[in-house]
This record gives sequence, structure tokens and C-alpha cells, in this order.
Amino acid sequence: MTGLRFSKMHGAGNDFVVLDLRDGGPPPDAALCRALADRHTGVGCDQILTIEPPRTPDAVAAYGIWNSDGSPSRQCGNGARCVAAWLRRDGAASSTRFLLDSPAGSHVVDDLGEGRFRVALGVPGFEPAEVPLAGFDTCADRYWLDVDGTRIEFGAVSMGNPHAVIEVEDLDVAPVRTLGPRLQRQRAFPDSANIGFAQVLDRSHVRLRVYERGAGETRACGSGASAAAAVLMRRGRVERAVDVALPGGTLRIEWPRDDAELTMAGPAAFVFEGEWIA
Repeated sequence: MTGLRFSKMHGAGNDFVVLDLRDGGPPPDAALCRALADRHTGVGCDQILTIEPPRTPDAVAAYGIWNSDGSPSRQCGNGARCVAAWLRRDGAASSTRFLLDSPAGSHVVDDLGEGRFRVALGVPGFEPAEVPLAGFDTCADRYWLDVDGTRIEFGAVSMGNPHAVIEVEDLDVAPVRTLGPRLQRQRAFPDSANIGFAQVLDRSHVRLRVYERGAGETRACGSGASAAAAVLMRRGRVERAVDVALPGGTLRIEWPRDDAELTMAGPAAFVFEGEWIA
């Protein structure tokens, strides 16, 4: 594939290669995703985002999500904001409020100005079958698994993609890069999962690191921040509006009640434009 135009973007440090496929071009295959994502010989990114024709009548566009290893994903909160910013700059989204279609459904987006966007990510799903979480029949705030002889306590939730959330006392020494992949490989997660490590600072502030499936630890994970906030809110550990600080930046998560949509707000930035020739 030659002459492939792209935009390099990031949302709170979670970086993307954005491809415009609204003309019906084919989605990137796994080899192309890996080549684009390589930080030494490619463009470098956590995920590839494809902007596509809308799938529902009221949406301005749809988007696809591809991890750096080439595997598809169903949700990416930071990516949604970057797609929204791309469509606003392109002129396809002429209003400050518009609808986007993702692999997980449709999402209302608000342009908050100054490079910030808010995305409605739907109602978090806590039932084990929704996550999916195997081996557990009933919904619970806390689950336990034996991982290589260590008993791990976690919360589980779907934000359109699967998440496990582990609360820790000190995020700086949390075993993100060792426990993260080990937990992802457990039979309890048949589709793998994004593994979040959350430290509650106070009732309005949380620190978070996320080991993402298909990408490893990233500087920010929007759906991971949403998942961590939802788990902690449901436990009563934090307020229903909370700032989640990730290594790359801070996201604002609001979930007014259990049956309401959760929203995530944060920045979206353009880095550079380019053309992939290979």
C-alpha cells in the first residue's frame, strides 16, 4: 500500500494514527497495523483509528479501532475524542454536538472548546456475561482469582470492551507490567481484558495506570479511566464526578447514577500529518 495519508494524534498521551476510509478503502490488515505502530521503523502509536461512513442515520461518521499488534478493539475513549476533533477540523461535524458510531455503539460527542471533547460512552455493564468474565455466575463489586499462587482482588466491567480494575495503595510500585499481562491470560477473561491499577487519592481524584490488551501499558486509556471510575463509584469509594490522572494527562469522568450514561471529557491534539509509503 502506497501513498496512504494519515494524521498523528494523541489524547492525554494515548497516541494514534488516524486513517480516512470514508471513500470505502479497505481497513488496515494486521501487518500494516504493526508496521504503522512500530516506534522505530514506522509512525509509532498505541492504536490505529479508521474514519468510516456512518452506520446509523444520525451519525456524522463511524470509526474503527486497531491495536498496535493488529487486533481489533471495540472501544477507545481517547480515540473517540481524537476522531471527534478530526471530524470537526474536516468540517464533517459542523455542530458542537454530534453523534459518532463506534464498534460498540453510537456516542454523543460535545465539543467543549480549546481542544477538549466530552463523549458519552453508554451505561457500564457489570454482569459477568457482559464483560465477559468466565467462571462467575453473579454480579459482584469484587472478584478474586489465583494468579500464579497470588490471590488477586479486582472489579470487572464492560465499557464496550472488557476491563479489570485493581485498587492499589501506591501506584508508583504497582506491578502493572508484570501482573497486567498475567491477568490478561487468565481463563476468566476469554476475550482478554484491559487491566487497570487505580489509587484513590481522595473522593474526587484517582491515579491510574492501564495495561491494555493488544498494546501494553499506554500513557492514557479513556475507557480504562471510565471503567476504574465506574468500579470505584459503584463501591462508594469516590464521588460521581471524578478526575482520573493518568501518566499522559487527566480525564474527567461523570456518572450521575447507575442507569445513566457515563461521560468522559479530556483533550484531543493533532501532532502531524504524513503519508505512509511502503
